[in-house]
Amino acid sequence: MTDASPRTEQSVAGRLDALPFTRAHARVLTGSGVGWALDAMDVGLVSFVLAALIAEWSLTGEQASWIASAGFVGMAIGASLGGLLADRFGRRSVFAVTLLVYGLATGASALVGGLAALIALRVVVGLGLGAELPVASTYVSELAPARMRGRLIVVLEAFWAVGWTAAALIGYFVIPNVDDGWRWAFALGAIPAVYALIVRWGLPESPRWLERQGRHAEAARVVATFEASAAVAAPSSQKAESSPAATTAPPAVAANAARRLSSLWSAEFRVRTAALWAVWFCVNFSYYGAFIWIPSILFAQGYDLVKSFGFTLIITLAQLPGYALAAWLIEVWGRRATLSVFLAGSAASALIFGTATSEGVIIAAGMALSFFNLGAWGALYAATPENYPTSLRATGSGWAAGVGRIASIIAPLSVPWLLRAGGTPLLFAVFGAFFVVAAAATWGLADRRGVALDDR
Repeated sequence: MTDASPRTEQSVAGRLDALPFTRAHARVLTGSGVGWALDAMDVGLVSFVLAALIAEWSLTGEQASWIASAGFVGMAIGASLGGLLADRFGRRSVFAVTLLVYGLATGASALVGGLAALIALRVVVGLGLGAELPVASTYVSELAPARMRGRLIVVLEAFWAVGWTAAALIGYFVIPNVDDGWRWAFALGAIPAVYALIVRWGLPESPRWLERQGRHAEAARVVATFEASAAVAAPSSQKAESSPAATTAPPAVAANAARRLSSLWSAEFRVRTAALWAVWFCVNFSYYGAFIWIPSILFAQGYDLVKSFGFTLIITLAQLPGYALAAWLIEVWGRRATLSVFLAGSAASALIFGTATSEGVIIAAGMALSFFNLGAWGALYAATPENYPTSLRATGSGWAAGVGRIASIIAPLSVPWLLRAGGTPLLFAVFGAFFVVAAAATWGLADRRGVALDDR
């Protein structure tokens, strides 16, 4: 039922963009970020579990790759459906459900007794994981003031490094040192199921989405809580400026799921959609192909589990400065320039890593790959929701992520074949080529640095 209460003189969008960075923004960013970190922890744990199961279950490379790819099958479906559901039922509710789904399925994975059951559960896990990321980035993007929106999304994405580091710590300290350590790792991955309750009841719904549904008084009340919240140090030095008053919302671009999907390829959005899908596909292929397999590749090269996991932990720590630099540059250079530069750096790092032979070069090149690749992810998540209006935003973001997940299915399955065909040099040369294509496709995106979101 819609809310017929009158609007305030200034639009919800204008009031949101006029705000400083408040404690309410910090709660939304932290609350969403914890969910993001838990997502990363689950994905990261698989790379360590694979190495352990190859040894414990005597898995072939192809069998191990199916465990990795099964999760991405679910993620491709989840990302596509999650965006549609978030545009229909709201950002917060879908975000909470996704956490519940993948948390319960990850916990259940700790009890499996064979390969088939683990693969099936990884598909279910992927359904929740795939839907959560584009919904969360859309949610935070819609609450952030325009002048700092890109920076806040990169900060949100930086929680990925926190989660992946947690996975690396579990991989290093728990999996090789505890009986059935990989089962305990999965048991820890059930934490999101509990956190879903906090998200559902502790965070507000997007006021832009509420207004789009005609629930104007609810939207105004949410904005009022942000206006009443105390300001904290803003991640932007720019002074807040009020947006012009508005008393009516622009008409929606599309009102139902079928029209939302077709609108992604309308004359206005087709170049953006094609560019986003290309970038998401290429970045997913290279990132997941590399980082899911790095511990197992190092193990195959003669390093024991503890040492290969230790190398991976060091490499993972380089993600945080990558995010920090991207968070600054994205509001200085803009979205396209930042994203393309970090993707070019990823390509160069991949080529060096693929030919590295000494421990020092392996670690240095791996850290550079981690630095540039995760900085690129931050810029990509910031740019994606901005390319669509409110009525299409979650759908467009979700389908871009869903196309990317197709690549993340293919990549782990391709790794054993590429390793047999040309070893690590060929494998990482292919990853580098995908990064180059992604860097070129970046220039088909709209760059909305400092510009208000399109609230149609």
